[in-house]
Amino acid sequence: MTKLTIIGAGSTVFTKNIVIDLLLIDSFKSIEIALMDINENRLDKTYQVLKIISKKMGVNPKFTLHTNRKEALKNADFVQTTIQVGGYKPSTVIDFEIPKKYGLNQTIADTIGIGGIMRSLRTIPVLLAIAEDIDKICPDAIWMQYVNPMCSNMIAINKSFPQIKSLGLCHSVQGTAEMIAEDLKESIDDIEYLCAGINHMSFYQKITKISTGEDLYPRLKKFGFDVVNDKKVSSRTNRIEDSGKHLHEKVRYEILNRFGYFVTESSEHFAEYVPWFIKSGRNDLIDKYKIPIDEYIDRCNFYENLWVNLEKDISQIADQEIKRSNEYASFIMDGFTNNNPIIIYANVMNNGLIENLPTNCCVEVPCKIDGSGFVPQKIGKLPEHLSALMRTNVNVQILTAEAALTKKREHIYHAALLDPLTSSNLSIDEICSMVDELIEAHGNYLPKYI
Repeated sequence: MTKLTIIGAGSTVFTKNIVIDLLLIDSFKSIEIALMDINENRLDKTYQVLKIISKKMGVNPKFTLHTNRKEALKNADFVQTTIQVGGYKPSTVIDFEIPKKYGLNQTIADTIGIGGIMRSLRTIPVLLAIAEDIDKICPDAIWMQYVNPMCSNMIAINKSFPQIKSLGLCHSVQGTAEMIAEDLKESIDDIEYLCAGINHMSFYQKITKISTGEDLYPRLKKFGFDVVNDKKVSSRTNRIEDSGKHLHEKVRYEILNRFGYFVTESSEHFAEYVPWFIKSGRNDLIDKYKIPIDEYIDRCNFYENLWVNLEKDISQIADQEIKRSNEYASFIMDGFTNNNPIIIYANVMNNGLIENLPTNCCVEVPCKIDGSGFVPQKIGKLPEHLSALMRTNVNVQILTAEAALTKKREHIYHAALLDPLTSSNLSIDEICSMVDELIEAHGNYLPKYI
């Protein structure tokens, strides 16, 4: 029997989606799933939801509950990590509020930027402890690593435990492809694409309509020109219920207009990866590009309220429509276990896959999965202006991982000083003072830095 261990199973909605995906596959209807979390209350609620869903689907998986990670990992064939070290409170709030004192605004703060740097510094030690357990307890398991900041986390994991079979997973490639199809009023099933780059900054190298062979980029660029110039609103209008914000895509359609290629991550993310959109005292830019400052805080509040309601009545989640999501986990497990070949996009160490990015960085490329394992596909060279843009983020990712591995405070300064958003808004002294204040505020969630 195949066994999956989910570390961070108290993330109820995400865990529910992954488990439904698996239970829709015939060979996994009696799968063993070890649910592990340090929060017993959330762990129990997740279990209750999954039991209701299993009964509704008429399947009988084996669920075990664990607060001890080592116990949960015994005999695991696959491991999934979906953790958030420090949580919304205190850590996420700290990552937003202290930079704001220095005049530095953020939107998501989970990739790079000063918020992403601090998130990675408190996450990497925990991921390395998980890696050590995997290496000792289930060394042949496939590790499906979903935790952000993806690139700095994966660099640290692979530098410390290169022998572990780890894949960094995200849904931005396939999710953005679906958005493009919607914007162009095409079926996603009739679109073929090739994407490559770094997590949250991969670019579609080609987008083709399968049935006709049409290159869809000319139409996408026309659509993007209209979006940026307020002639058309992007079809992506996901709403954060408790804030009433509508998320537009003006930032990445502007990037398409200027750089010629479409990027995988959303506008609210991408706005803080570059120095052009979030500028101190420039509310005109915020208004022009519809940038939702503090967006992640709004999301956290939304999910906190969702959790309160879930504690009162779990049926509101358990009764939702049962359908397969676009997350890669079930496809990977099906590919390995049942030898069903599949191409997914994963985050792995570069090692020459993209020739004009550093060898020691983490890249997001197509990976072939089947019963024999996974093989990342070599891309060759990306257009130089795209790789140059990516390197501004790669610098921060490598230095953040280096800081976490060496415990040297100077590398935290280096990462923050080279960060595009931080460095475009603050002075050297301000950046270093902000880093010191953040380290102190995070307290025991960070190791001691010298």
